[in-house]
Amino acid sequence: MRRSPLTFWPGARLPLTMAVRGVGLLTRSPLCAQTRTRIRCPTFPRLRCAGTVAAELRRDEQPSGSVETGDGAASRGCGAAPAPGSKDKPSKKTFSEVQEERREQAQRSVLIHCPNTVSEKKFLKYLSQHGPIHTHFFYESFGFYAVVEFCQKDSVDSLLNRTQTPATGTEAAIPFRSRFLYLKPKGPSSHAAKQSLARSSNHLPPSKRKLFELLCSAESVDDQLNTLLKEFQLTEENTRLRYLTCSLIEDIAAAYFPECTIRPFGSSVNTFGKLGCDLDMFLDLDETRRLSTQKSRGNFLMEFQVKNVPSERIATQKILSVLGEFLDHVGPGCVGVQKILNARCPLVRFSHQASGFQCDLTTNNRIALKSSELLYIYGTLDTRVRALVCSVRCWARALSLTSSIPGAWITNFSLTMMVIFFLQQRSPPILPTLDTLRASADEEDKCIIEGNNCTLVRDLNKIKPSENTETLGKCFSLFPFQFKQTFLLFSLFYFLAELLLKEFFEYFGNFAFNKNSINIRQGREQNKPDSSPLHIQNPFETSLNVSKNVNQSQLQRFVDLARESAWFLQQEDGDRPSPSSRQPWGLAALLLQTVAPSKRVQKKLPSERIKSLLESVKSNSTQSSTNTSGKQALSTQP
Repeated sequence: MRRSPLTFWPGARLPLTMAVRGVGLLTRSPLCAQTRTRIRCPTFPRLRCAGTVAAELRRDEQPSGSVETGDGAASRGCGAAPAPGSKDKPSKKTFSEVQEERREQAQRSVLIHCPNTVSEKKFLKYLSQHGPIHTHFFYESFGFYAVVEFCQKDSVDSLLNRTQTPATGTEAAIPFRSRFLYLKPKGPSSHAAKQSLARSSNHLPPSKRKLFELLCSAESVDDQLNTLLKEFQLTEENTRLRYLTCSLIEDIAAAYFPECTIRPFGSSVNTFGKLGCDLDMFLDLDETRRLSTQKSRGNFLMEFQVKNVPSERIATQKILSVLGEFLDHVGPGCVGVQKILNARCPLVRFSHQASGFQCDLTTNNRIALKSSELLYIYGTLDTRVRALVCSVRCWARALSLTSSIPGAWITNFSLTMMVIFFLQQRSPPILPTLDTLRASADEEDKCIIEGNNCTLVRDLNKIKPSENTETLGKCFSLFPFQFKQTFLLFSLFYFLAELLLKEFFEYFGNFAFNKNSINIRQGREQNKPDSSPLHIQNPFETSLNVSKNVNQSQLQRFVDLARESAWFLQQEDGDRPSPSSRQPWGLAALLLQTVAPSKRVQKKLPSERIKSLLESVKSNSTQSSTNTSGKQALSTQP
């Protein structure tokens, strides 16, 4: 069925006539505003609630997404929706509050390598000797594993005190005490009833075939966006496993620095994480330094004897070198350790075999953590942001615009910055600028890191919601059906995301990359300070270009594919084939590359005007590609 074109859409960037005819997609029209990891658990039916074993076995499976991050939240029902008619809106947690709650969860948890025939009932009964269990789940990654969170940290200590070092026969074991354990049955394993065996769900991202089926069966492009985000976003259990992995590495680092903290940053914590993304972590030694600078009483000052080195960078390299050696020779489950100490930001890279994560460990990388907090704020402010970022990232990966191998490609971080910048151009803006977040900050929010002003408001409840949502809400008077208010709001976000995806491609398909830079701090285009093909200002270290690695040819590929995708989505709008035909359409055609470029070009254009515009764009691209210096230049002007 073809959907009737909208005759009015308040707040949309395309004028009415252009939205209908498709003219605004390829021209600079007047607008209102300008693999390496393998763990995945999409549903995880084995997640359980707190209580004794008896209560555990009586309790029905709780619905997906009911687990809260606070202590005992699930058992107290903190995640329940407000009662009908309640005027109290749930407050949004700050980034630091979420980090601290997750860290406490991880400290009460253990990672156990289990036999794949273990009885779940007997397993829980055995562990409950040490205290009540809050949650647990099973997964597979080079073996069968269980993550068990106790209600009290004392239960973990009790379990460790009853755990022994294995006898390895002819080999010698390095007796390192950690919360990564192995469950070994006493005597021959009994054949338990099949229904009592612990089971795990598939933890891998969806296969190409499954994704194809899900996207093709969707009702609309906005439904495809929703499906894509649902299938690839980090699950509750995957997030718990990431924090637990950091906590286990912290136990290792604490052998050298007892007051240290291992903090995750990047995609694992900024709400834009995708199943299979790396686990970035850094060794935070600020607490150790803070303890050593406290004033002592009396007439003397006592200091630790330490070794001095010429610079902070050398100190970082020596610390990471020692930790890399320890991880390689002693750390349980840590394999493939690489010490990359001469990089701009020295790091230790390794695989945590039990979790399946590829890990990058740095030290005192507090600006990166602050960037994660900024993205967390943007991802939490508006539900459209994550859906659009996820779609753009998947689109770029499907078309080989990004890669897991370092090189001249656009990175996911750069793409995220571009999406944020695009949403700041809406009228009214969907996302505030970084300067706006700084202006709303209190004195306690003030943050200076290595001379860089990293101040921003941390309390999300102080940020004024975008007026863009209220304006666009009027468009539902165009629909001939009546729906419940909650469904209207949900549909509004994703229907808008469908339009935003097309307009994102249009916006950057016509962006003047040859002279302008992207700056989310001020939310406006600025003259480029250097000759880099793509210049995206680092939000906190303003002298840095986060996309300095991107070369001219890769940027030109991005522009060309953005233009083609914008045109293609415009033609696909309302042309969904019959579900029985299993023919790719919308995002399925874009992401899975099942429609050859030649077929896209051969499609009948809706008007001669669009055809002439296409020829004009091609002509401008040809003329600009042969300049006097012989270098390729972007054709971004109408």
